[in-house]
This record gives sequence, C-alpha cells and structure tokens, in this order.
Amino acid sequence: MPMTENSILGLGPHGFHRVAYFEWGDPKNPRVLICVHGLTRRGRDFDHFARAMEDRYRVVCVDLPGRGSSDWLPLAAGYQPATYIQDMAALIARLGVEQVDWLGVSLGGLMGMMLAAQPKTPIRKLVVDDIGGYVGVEALQRIASYVGQDPIFPDREGLEAYMREVNVGYGPLTDAQWAHIIEHGHRVDETGQWRQHYDPKLAEPFKAGFSEPVSLWPLWDAIASRVLILRGALSEILTRETADEMVARKPGTTLIEFQGVGHAPMLMADDQVTAVRDWLG
Repeated sequence: MPMTENSILGLGPHGFHRVAYFEWGDPKNPRVLICVHGLTRRGRDFDHFARAMEDRYRVVCVDLPGRGSSDWLPLAAGYQPATYIQDMAALIARLGVEQVDWLGVSLGGLMGMMLAAQPKTPIRKLVVDDIGGYVGVEALQRIASYVGQDPIFPDREGLEAYMREVNVGYGPLTDAQWAHIIEHGHRVDETGQWRQHYDPKLAEPFKAGFSEPVSLWPLWDAIASRVLILRGALSEILTRETADEMVARKPGTTLIEFQGVGHAPMLMADDQVTAVRDWLG
C-alpha cells in the first residue's frame, strides 16, 4: 500500500505542536511497529526499512518536533525527552492499539527504553539502535561539536559533502542512500541557501543536559520487554563494554553488531534490515 502522511497534536510546555508521521502497510493491521529516529534525523530515514516490513506490520515512522515535517517549537527548552514521550503516548493512543513494537535509533532508542521501563508499558518488543545503559562524555562532546551549527550551503552538493563528513559513522552507504538522506534531510531557506532540515535550537538542551557521562542503568534494569540491541562495531556512543553489560544484566537480550559502521546503523543496508526482520519474527 502507498505511504501516507498523517499528524497528531502534541502538547509541550509552551503549547500545542503538530507532529508528523508516515504510515506504511495495512492501516487495519493490529501489529504496529513505531520507528523513531536519532537526534538530528527524521522519519523518512526508514523508508527502505518500512517497505521491507509492511507485509508484517503497520509501520509508523515519526518526525519528532523540530524535524522534517513537524512543527518547530517556540522555545529551545521544549526539545527534551519529556516532550517527546508525551507526544509518543498521544501517537499510540491515536493508533488505537493496546501494544506496539518499537525501533529507535539513538535518541529514538532512548525514548523506547524510557517507555518500556514504565508500568503497564504498551511496548512488547524493543529494538534499540546504538544507544544503551551508559554513554561517555567524549562521545557526547563529539556530537555537541557539530549539532546545531546550522551551516549554510549554496547548493545540494555542498550540503551533501558536509553531511557525509559529519555522519561518517553511518558506514558505507551507497550514493543512492546518501541521495535519499539529502533529499529528505534538507531545507532551502528564503534566500535559496541549503540547510539541514532541523531546528538548530534543539541542540541547546542536548548540550546543557549531556555535558557529563550519562548512566541509564536503572532505566535499563526496569525494562521487561524483549530487547534487541543493534551496535555499530566502531561506535563510541554504545561501546562493546556497555553492550556486553546490557546483555549480562538482562538475560535473553540479543546483541547484533555491524562491521564497518559507527554511530549509528541506518537500517538502509539489506543485512541490517534482515537482522531486525528476523528477530521481530
């Protein structure tokens, strides 16, 4: 079935805002898979993955506030996990199902952990992509060094060269995959200059809130859902040591690593898609 774009009204600390999402598959399918992107990405990153899953799931791919087709928030302080979690609770209510499976990349994985740790969580199976129980300060500082800079380019080629450089952790993507990332990851301003799609203000709470190492072990320990951990073998956000501890603390957790990839596996390569598809069953 063709992809459709829909939206909900989310409520943050400074009023309502529109949250866009993209649906694939049969809208009557009771099996729902929600896919949530990383800090500076958007729901259209999952196009290839969603097409591969729509025979089994109603796949819902979200643009968090400040990204893609969703509203930018009036104040930077609104860009925080509490806002996003409220929005996702509203989305699940809109979808009209009692349970969902969840796939989250980086920030999206953190949100999945936060939701799965709650009493009476609606999350049945959880896939966390390159995020985990502990993140060191050096890795956070590397992200903080470029996120929110809002560079300006005269053309598509300039933006693509920049995005390939700062996102080298995505691994060996094809030219077609990079073209997809650029096509859905840019905006052209009123002067005709090319910029990244997201609100640069969303970096402010990130830089303020993650200036020290982040320990999420109490959150991880509270999760009862079945979990699949995806890790880029070169990742500094989710180290092998942290991933191993996550598995040790939660028996039955599955860990899959992808060679030649850092932060984070983009689920555009067929081997990554197949791994998740097989695990979800």
